[in-house]
Amino acid sequence: MKISLLIIIALIVLFFFLYIDFYFGRKHQLKKINRHNHPFRYTDFTIYCNGNDLFPELFSTLKHAKHHIHILFYTVKTDSISNEFFALLREKAKEGVEVRLVLDWLGSLKIRKKIINELKGAGIEFYFCHIPKLPFFFYSLQVRNHRKIAIVDGKIGFMGGFNIGKDYINANLKLSPWRDCHIKMTGEGLDDLQREFLKDWLGASKINLLQNQIYFPSQPKGASRHQLIASKGKYLEEILSHLIRNAKKSIIICTPYFIPTKQIMKELLFALDRNVEIMILLPNNADHILVKEASFSYLRKLLVKNADVFQYTHGFFHSKITIVDDEICFVGSSNFDKRSILLNHELNCSVYDKKFIGEMKKQIQNDLSVSNPLLLADIEKPTIWTLLKEKIAHVFSSFL
Repeated sequence: MKISLLIIIALIVLFFFLYIDFYFGRKHQLKKINRHNHPFRYTDFTIYCNGNDLFPELFSTLKHAKHHIHILFYTVKTDSISNEFFALLREKAKEGVEVRLVLDWLGSLKIRKKIINELKGAGIEFYFCHIPKLPFFFYSLQVRNHRKIAIVDGKIGFMGGFNIGKDYINANLKLSPWRDCHIKMTGEGLDDLQREFLKDWLGASKINLLQNQIYFPSQPKGASRHQLIASKGKYLEEILSHLIRNAKKSIIICTPYFIPTKQIMKELLFALDRNVEIMILLPNNADHILVKEASFSYLRKLLVKNADVFQYTHGFFHSKITIVDDEICFVGSSNFDKRSILLNHELNCSVYDKKFIGEMKKQIQNDLSVSNPLLLADIEKPTIWTLLKEKIAHVFSSFL
């Protein structure tokens, strides 16, 4: 009995200290964040929803680099694709191309020291970012850099939802085929993409290259009007709420995880009351524990008000896309969940171009053709086991 009591007391003390760490860590972080709005630009985009299309194009672009390669990823796996990726970077560095590589510490934790030494030995400037640190260790452990950026010579860029690994070329038996969304950029928007990379580079390496004009060559004007949206656990909730609040006809949300904040959920319910059509596309298969159950309480409320919800059944769905009134497409790295909205560093792009949005909607229609509708009856009366998982998921919803 005494041992059980001691364990309970120890757990209470632990959770108390974690709460204090997180609460004051977030307060400290929010004070340091200043909003910076990138200007509207005109850029040419190419959409990639399949890794077997994206990676050959990405690797080919890297091979043709003449001056510099700047790359940031949340996750680089340790497999054949990552080996090819690292070998390509080493080859370019040995040719004299400047290669800078930043990886999120937790997302790429499995990268071995031997690989890192090989990269540095080849002349690659390598750093992990978002390494947990005191005094708010637990909070800093939660705040991840979830962005995916690749820039070649300041002229060609890539951003979106894909990481580097075999999972993303349909080699994961459980989650294959993998559906995601990445965009290739050429034109004015490259300056802003480069600027965001160099800010993250400064944070990881303490080396400031933001004033070096060699990384900002003259850019042609592209066809698609857009604005790059960078967030660091602040302002993304405000941006998404604004998009939803101003919707007049329709909202399409494609996301692997649907765990909205209270404010965003309120705006979605208000939108339904205004007779705005809402369609949500989610994966049927989950890649993380509890994320599916975490969405049920929100989906029930939306289904009651006649929102349409579909579950993708042809593998795993990882795209992060929001389209409002067929006029704005919000696409990038952020999931429609509390972690992306309130914690992570994310990078998205708001595109205001009918042709781009039309192409994106075609991709979504293809995904819907292999999706099943989720009905209120499917989740209205959960089993005891499902309800228990929902309750647990609700408690930890900010960290899923």
